[in-house]
Amino acid sequence: MPTPALRLAHLFGQTLRTAPSDAESEGHQLLLRAGFVRPLAAGIFSLLPLGWRSLRRIESVVREEMDAIGGQEMAMPVVHPAEIWQRSGRWHSVGRELVRFQDRGGRDMVLAMTHEEIVTDLASREILSWRQLPMVVYQLQTKFRDEPRSRMGLIRVREFTMKDSYSFDRDVEGLQRAYDAHHAAYMRIFERCGLGNVVAVEGDMGMMGGLRAHELMYPTPIGEDTLVRCTACGDSANQQVARFAKTAEDNGAARDLERVATPGMATIKALATFLEVSPTQTAKAVFFTADCGDRGRRLVMALVRGDHDVEETKLGNAVSAHALMPATSEEIRAVGAEPGYASPIGVDRELSLVVIDDLLAQSANLVAGANEVDVHFRNVNVGRDFEADVVADIAAAADGAVCVRCGGPLELFRGVEVGNIFQLGTRYSADLGAVFTDEHGAQHPLVMGSYGIGIGRLLACVAEEHHDDRGLRLPPTVAPVDVHVVVLDELAREPADTLVAALETANVSVLVDDRSVSAGVKFADADLIGAPVRCTLSKRSLAAGGVEVRNRADGATTVESEHTAAATVVARCRGA
Repeated sequence: MPTPALRLAHLFGQTLRTAPSDAESEGHQLLLRAGFVRPLAAGIFSLLPLGWRSLRRIESVVREEMDAIGGQEMAMPVVHPAEIWQRSGRWHSVGRELVRFQDRGGRDMVLAMTHEEIVTDLASREILSWRQLPMVVYQLQTKFRDEPRSRMGLIRVREFTMKDSYSFDRDVEGLQRAYDAHHAAYMRIFERCGLGNVVAVEGDMGMMGGLRAHELMYPTPIGEDTLVRCTACGDSANQQVARFAKTAEDNGAARDLERVATPGMATIKALATFLEVSPTQTAKAVFFTADCGDRGRRLVMALVRGDHDVEETKLGNAVSAHALMPATSEEIRAVGAEPGYASPIGVDRELSLVVIDDLLAQSANLVAGANEVDVHFRNVNVGRDFEADVVADIAAAADGAVCVRCGGPLELFRGVEVGNIFQLGTRYSADLGAVFTDEHGAQHPLVMGSYGIGIGRLLACVAEEHHDDRGLRLPPTVAPVDVHVVVLDELAREPADTLVAALETANVSVLVDDRSVSAGVKFADADLIGAPVRCTLSKRSLAAGGVEVRNRADGATTVESEHTAAATVVARCRGA
């Protein structure tokens, strides 16, 4: 069936000469200006016809690649009863980003941000025997996550479309095969959509739980994640989990604790300069408040060596905290510590939880706060002067740190997470009773994986990658239409209609601009919308031989005969 052309004069959505002042990135500005999206509220967007078409094209690529690895498409509800989230434990462990509400009957409900509980509950009834395994199911569906701070248009939103898939296997070996298949499929999806530079980095399991995770990252300066990569071996991880080699300095045998006046020295840099020591010979204290599970609500004092910073995700994992919040000066002083001059020495340990980096535990004779304004201690030693409640890797990797794998230098770069893959293991199947019977009649929990791609976020990243100073230059797999036909005068209307009809018959999608506006406006809008091919018809082009055909990507332009233009354009759109 022919694909009907869109008419720009009747298109629901207007192009904009300038972007709204709150549009934060070039891609976001261009999606607004080209009439792809419109904001409704913070992190909530409407997709206009052009944006919806681009999203559908991305979804088509995703479906093809998911089907190729044996995925079966399905659909699960957006609204869930709280009971199933309570059974998995996430009703309590997930914070305010999970929207909880009550229906008219007073029953607790959840607005879906992910579907591990629901698909596991289904699997407990639909997968009974080892003969049904392995199994992969997926869906493309709306999710809602009540983000505290939406940003960058479609990159960080509250309502979004996600492709989420779930694998079921009988053992970890099967899970690894599904994991590898998803990773390969995701990289093909990104490549086909024009993001050939996506990299996989080790990620934090976060609220998902399980065995292992990787994040698929699009490197870009506007990225909200800080990533760490070894320049020698290429080993990569999110800074939230990145490890680096740590070597304790030889500061000699433990010396006597010494109280010293340090007037106005409330920062590590000032302190080290004043005492003529290296920052590596100091201890830095950072304070948070957190719900620490069995330990209850506590003030968390985190200590790292003075040349390092605390990595909050590592710290949160070390104390099993649901959320970390920076502590106020009042909260710090309430346990007997002093902001800017703090250490665990003499603080109320009933009210505080002391967590130290594993490097600090190996370091002797450090300078640390005395919990008194303008006073520090020299020669502080862990184990003698204070005990830690938790010792863990809580330091953030920095530029120039040493790779634990090969000893090469690490570098930091920014990125946007366009996909993620998780090895869940039996995290959900054990809690929700999803078991299978093996060939010997014994029952075992299903071994699961979870895999996601944010479709709108992927569109946003493609817009960031593919544009110039005139507008979008989206790849054919993502562009809302294949061909933009520009009609400049009445003499060209009839041959333009003939061309459009031929393209429709060939199932080439077309946007026609036959508005009564200037040629400059039409060309500016064509460049802004960024269809891969532009066909211009005017009395001048007809006199010169026919139809002017221009590639948006490289600007290459030819003039094709009226009689052969359609075949040429169709071949070009199909990559011939």
